[in-house]
Amino acid sequence: MTTAADRKDEKAGKDETFEHPALFYRDGQEYTDHMVSFVREGLALGEPVAVAVPGPNLDLIRSGLGSDAEDVLLLDMTDAGRNPGRIIPRVLRAFSDAHPHARVRIVGEPVWAGRSSVEYPACAQHEALINAAFAGRAATILCPYDETRLDADVLADARITHPTVIAGGRARASDAYDWQAVVERYNEVLVPAPDATVFAFGSAELPDVRHFAVDRAARLGLGGQRLQDLELAVAELTTNSVVHGGGQGTLWIWTEAGQVVCEVRDRGRLIDPLAGRRPPARGQIGGRGLMLVHYVADLVRLHTAPDGTTVRMYLGL
Repeated sequence: MTTAADRKDEKAGKDETFEHPALFYRDGQEYTDHMVSFVREGLALGEPVAVAVPGPNLDLIRSGLGSDAEDVLLLDMTDAGRNPGRIIPRVLRAFSDAHPHARVRIVGEPVWAGRSSVEYPACAQHEALINAAFAGRAATILCPYDETRLDADVLADARITHPTVIAGGRARASDAYDWQAVVERYNEVLVPAPDATVFAFGSAELPDVRHFAVDRAARLGLGGQRLQDLELAVAELTTNSVVHGGGQGTLWIWTEAGQVVCEVRDRGRLIDPLAGRRPPARGQIGGRGLMLVHYVADLVRLHTAPDGTTVRMYLGL
């Protein structure tokens, strides 16, 4: 990693390199020591610093920083990053874009013990796509991994999605780094539940499919703001299918593990791996639909292939 001395030498011109190390830690003390050192180094260099980690780890960092915590944006990742698909636009890019003339320093911990097997593929793809989203940007994003509580496969993926791995106090280049491979591997085929209800739609049925989804979700137990979120997301996805996905599609809806699951299938193909994660440019018309779905859903999974695309969203009951 670049040292504080190196950064001071670069003060005359902003360093445009992007650094994306993974930190493998074994206990709370190691975690706290490294995070506090990392944050304070950034503050000493005048870098804007943000920390987005799960609540208990956030408490460790806040306590370790003492009064320095007042100079850091602190976010609970279990809230801000419940859906991994919104972390890049709503957390990382939002913070970076708010400081366009400075190098930013961010701690992001999207993978923690307790993430479900349904959530994890989206987490791995998120970690991989950070490399595309921040290529050539002036930022350091450090991603901690609990070496004692996470599965070996998760740690192996971290070595693939991060060009540098810090373990045992030493930073080394990862010889497994290949983020595109992780994006492709977790582009998994999604199969609806056997008891899912289905509605086929075209342009003429856009109002009907939205009403169908809202009515069915309400019968399954969704209500209040969650039901409004589903209605908005369904409107965006079904309209995208008509405009970009061959003029028609199908909507499936069911419940699973305390969540309403809704997916839309069409014949379009997503070419841009950052679709829905790249904030639109100032003045851009359109291009916000999938990002909006990421913002309102608790989880979004996608599968795209030459013959079509599936977007599946989960909303907790």
